Amino acid sequence: MNQNRTIAAPATNNYLYGILSYLSMNILTTAVRTLAFASLSIFYVHAQEHPLQPTIQKLLSKKKALVGVSIIHPEHRDTLNIRGDEQFPMQSVFKFHIATAMLAKVDEGRFSLHQVIPIKKEDLTPEIWSPLRDQYPDGVNLPLSKIITYMLSQSDNVACDVLLKLLGGPLAVETYIKSKGIQDIAIRINEETMQNNWDLQFQNWTTPKACTQTLQLFYYNRNQELSASCHKFLWDVMKGTETGAKRLKGGLPAGTVVAHKTGFSGTRNGITEAVHDAGIIFLPSGQPIFITVFVSHSQEDTANNEAIIADIAKLVYDYYATREL
Repeated sequence: MNQNRTIAAPATNNYLYGILSYLSMNILTTAVRTLAFASLSIFYVHAQEHPLQPTIQKLLSKKKALVGVSIIHPEHRDTLNIRGDEQFPMQSVFKFHIATAMLAKVDEGRFSLHQVIPIKKEDLTPEIWSPLRDQYPDGVNLPLSKIITYMLSQSDNVACDVLLKLLGGPLAVETYIKSKGIQDIAIRINEETMQNNWDLQFQNWTTPKACTQTLQLFYYNRNQELSASCHKFLWDVMKGTETGAKRLKGGLPAGTVVAHKTGFSGTRNGITEAVHDAGIIFLPSGQPIFITVFVSHSQEDTANNEAIIADIAKLVYDYYATREL
């Protein structure tokens, strides 16, 4: 028996069968066209250039630097990216990522924020930026919370490397961040290695877009990446950052709350590979703007590099603040 034979519709129902087939096909075609148009419309909306994009690009066109910018305003569902998917050396911006990894270990019970950590004299690497070392030249026992605060608020390199050692090394931080869905990142070396070899700084990299997404991820904490107490601790410390006063905060109204982490490479042969700032600018309403500005391979001086960041931040702040009035 041929089990694949076609069973014809009864002759008496041929007319009705034809009508139903025609209607079904047209309904399906209309639905497909509607979905296709909707998809194109969505793509078109998201593909629209941000109103600030031409202004920022004009500003950057006059600078002898490669500048990456990524901005997200969740309330307006706005995004702006310039070189957003390009790799930039992170320098000390990676200390934010280290803090999140350490706080995750606190939540796991591996550490406590009140736990006293011994910092020995041999941990006090010379000739790198470290207010902690300068304050305690013979070593010190400090609570973990204080070491994290040194690393974030003062960008302390000794504190950074102490935390990396506790975590099991730089790659452990990279692995943690990637486990949260952020793939465009590499963290392979500590501060001592990075500061002693200019060329190795490029082993620690991320993209402006990935950096902004990481900030957003840990701020909203939707999947409870951190406990409520560790989340509050992280962002309270980030709001107290002491470095980079002339970067994201440089052109903003006095009292504007900014939670941010800076990065700086120094200059060699007239080239500065990193003058960075990444963080959250809070509007008067309390709404957050997530922003990353990476200034790299720059022939500008430090003042001009910082002014690039400040000018972009002011443009963004003014644009959204006026829309709250």
